[in-house]
Amino acid sequence: MNKNNFPEKQGLYDAAMEKDSCGVGFITHIKGIKSHSILKQGLQILKNLKHRGAVGADANTGDGSGITIQIPHEFFKEEVKKCKIELPTPEDYAVGMIFLPREPNVRLFCQGIFEKVLRAENQKLLGWREVPINEDACGESAKATRPVIMQVFIDRNNQPDKVFRQQLLIIRKQVQNLIDNSKRANVESFYICSLSHRTIVYKGLILGYRLEDFYLDLQNSNVKTAIAIVHERYSTNTFPSWQLAQPFRYIAHNGEINTIRGNINKMNAREGVMYSKSFGDNFKKTLPVIEPGGSDSASLDNALELFIENGYSLEYSLMMLIPEAWQKDFSMNEDKRSFYEYHARLMEPWDGPATIAFTDGIKLGVILDRNGLRPARYIITKDDLVIMSSETGVVDINYDAVKEKGLVEPGKIFLIDTSKQKIISDEEIKQSAYKSKPFTEWIKRNKLTLDDIKQNCEAKSIRTETLLLKQKVFGYTEEELRKVLACMINNGKEPIGSMGMDIPLAVLSNRPQLIFNYFKQAFAQVTNPPIDPIRESMVMSLTQYIGTHGRIVDEVETETDKKYIELKHPILSNSQLEDIKHLDDDDLKAITLPIIFETDRKDGLEEALTYLCKRAEESILKGYNILILSDRNINLYYAPIPSLLALSAVNAYLIEKKLRTSADLIVETGDARDVMHMALLIGYGAKAVNPYMVYYTISNMIEK
Repeated sequence: MNKNNFPEKQGLYDAAMEKDSCGVGFITHIKGIKSHSILKQGLQILKNLKHRGAVGADANTGDGSGITIQIPHEFFKEEVKKCKIELPTPEDYAVGMIFLPREPNVRLFCQGIFEKVLRAENQKLLGWREVPINEDACGESAKATRPVIMQVFIDRNNQPDKVFRQQLLIIRKQVQNLIDNSKRANVESFYICSLSHRTIVYKGLILGYRLEDFYLDLQNSNVKTAIAIVHERYSTNTFPSWQLAQPFRYIAHNGEINTIRGNINKMNAREGVMYSKSFGDNFKKTLPVIEPGGSDSASLDNALELFIENGYSLEYSLMMLIPEAWQKDFSMNEDKRSFYEYHARLMEPWDGPATIAFTDGIKLGVILDRNGLRPARYIITKDDLVIMSSETGVVDINYDAVKEKGLVEPGKIFLIDTSKQKIISDEEIKQSAYKSKPFTEWIKRNKLTLDDIKQNCEAKSIRTETLLLKQKVFGYTEEELRKVLACMINNGKEPIGSMGMDIPLAVLSNRPQLIFNYFKQAFAQVTNPPIDPIRESMVMSLTQYIGTHGRIVDEVETETDKKYIELKHPILSNSQLEDIKHLDDDDLKAITLPIIFETDRKDGLEEALTYLCKRAEESILKGYNILILSDRNINLYYAPIPSLLALSAVNAYLIEKKLRTSADLIVETGDARDVMHMALLIGYGAKAVNPYMVYYTISNMIEK
C-alpha cells in the first residue's frame, strides 16, 4: 500500500487516476460573528449530505468527511492549559492538525523532524496536544488505518502576516518531504491536514453524520466559528483514505478534474523555470508544488495554495485556474476577455465538472466550472446567514427568515468577505481582477496571428510516385482513402461508424498497427453527462497559444512584452508550418528536429529517441522555444519514428528536466490522419499538428 493506503500500481490500476464525486456545503455569518451554532449548523449540513457519501462492505466506514472552521481561540486557550501551553492573542499563533503513525517510535521520529524544521526556520514551538477522539464512531476498516491525531501550536513571534504564512508553507512542505524521503517504515500515515493561523480542518475516514461523535472537540460549546465548510466524500471507482478526506487546506470539491494528468505534468515542469521574488531562495523549499500521491482535488488545492501564498487573492487565483467560458463569448467585456487570454498563456485550465467551496478564514465562497455540471444553491437569511450546498434543504430554515435564494451560474463566483461584512458579486470580483493591470493593451501589443507571420514561403510539393511510396511507409490503406478520407473531404466531418468492434484489438492483432490504434477513449461512466460540442460550442475551444511567457510566480509581468501566436485550432496547413519554421527572433525562434531512425542499426530506434531528446534539451538551452518534430526526411535508410512515440518521449524528457514550459512542440507527421490521431498528439503535448501526408493525399485524390 502507498502513503494514502491505495494499492501499488499494478496491471491497469494506477493510484494517480483516483477521483471522487461528493457532497459539499458551507454556512457563514456575513458579519463574521462567531458562534457555536454556526458549527452545529455546518454539521447539520454534513448529516443531510449523507446520501452523497459512500460506504463499503463495512457499513460504519465511509469514504471520508470533514469540516473546516476558523480557529476556536477561546476553546484552545483553555484546553491547552492542560498541556501547559500559554497561547498568545488570536492570529498570533498557528495550529497544525496532523495525522501521525500509531507506532510510538515512528511517531516520535515524525514529531522530531517537525520540531527540527521549526528550529531551522527560526520558528517558536508552543507545544503539542493530542486530539481527543471516540474510536467507536468509526468502522472497523477505518480503525485499522486510523492515525494518531495531534495538534501543534506555533508562535507567530511578531512576524508580518505574509511572512508567517509563507513560513508555515515552507515548514509543511519541508517536513512532508523529509518524512516521505526518509524511507522509514510506517511513515505513510504522516499527513498535515492544515497548518494555519486562521483555519483548522477536522476530517477523517468517518461517516459525515458521525464526525462530531468521533472528534470530541466539535461537541464543546466553546468551539465557535463564523465559517464552516463541510464535505462528504464519494470516491468514484477509487479507494478511500484518511489523508484524502476533504476539505483540504483551502477547498472542498465536488466533481472531477478531467485534465488532471496534464495539469500536474505542466506544474511539475514549471518548477525548473519559475521563481518567486517574495520567497526568494526559500521558494525551492516549497517544491514540489503538487504533492505526490494526492487526488485531483488535493492537487488543485496545492496549485491554489501556490498562488495565494505568492500574494494573489483567493478569487483571482481561482479565475486563473478555473476560468469561465470566455473565448466565444463576444458579448464579454474586452478587458475581461484580455484578462483570461493573458492568463491562458500562463496556466492551462483545471477543467472538469466541479463545484468548489473555498475559504482562507476571512473570505468564503464557491466557484462553478464553465459548464456548470455540478450544482450549487444558496440561501441568504434576514439574520445575515449564508448557506450553500450541492442541493437545497440541508439546514432547517424558517421560510419567513429567507431574504434571498438562488443558484450559482456556470463559471461564476459567489463570495462572502467577513472582514468587509458583505457579499461580493461575481461582476465586482472580476472587474477588480481585470482592472488591476492593463491586460488589453498588453494583448494588443503582443498577440500575433498566422497572417501576421506570413512570409510567402513556398510549400513543398511531392511527386505521385513518392506519395504512393510514403503512403505505404505510413500504413495508409485503400479502405482508409475511400471510406474515411473521402468522406471527410466530401462532408467536412468524420464518417459515422458502429460502436461495435468486429476486428481484433491492436494489442491482439497479428498485423502491423499504428501506435494510435493501441489507445482507446477513457471516460467516466458514473459522473459525467455527455457533452455536445455543437450545441455547447460556447464552452468548447480549440484555441492554442505559441510563445514563452513570464516566469515570476508572484508578479503579473504586463510591463514586459512577449510576442505570442494565437492559433484558432491546432491543425496547421503545409504553408502555415513553413511560415512558423522561418521564425527567428528574440520572442519566437523555431528549429526542426527530425524524428527518423536508421533501419539497419540494431538499436537504431532506441538510439534515435535518446538523441532526439538530447537535441530537444540542447535546442531549448540555446534559446529555441518552438520545436518542430518532423518525419519528412525519410528515405531508403531512414524510417519514421512513430510521431506519438517521438512526441511523448520528448514531452516526458523535458518534464523530467524541468524544461517543458520553455518550449512549444509542433508535430509535422505523415502517420496522423484521423481525428483520434490528432487528439492523441495534442493530448501528449503537441501545440499543433501538420498532417502533411493528408494534404498531399487529398490533392492527389482530387486530381484523379
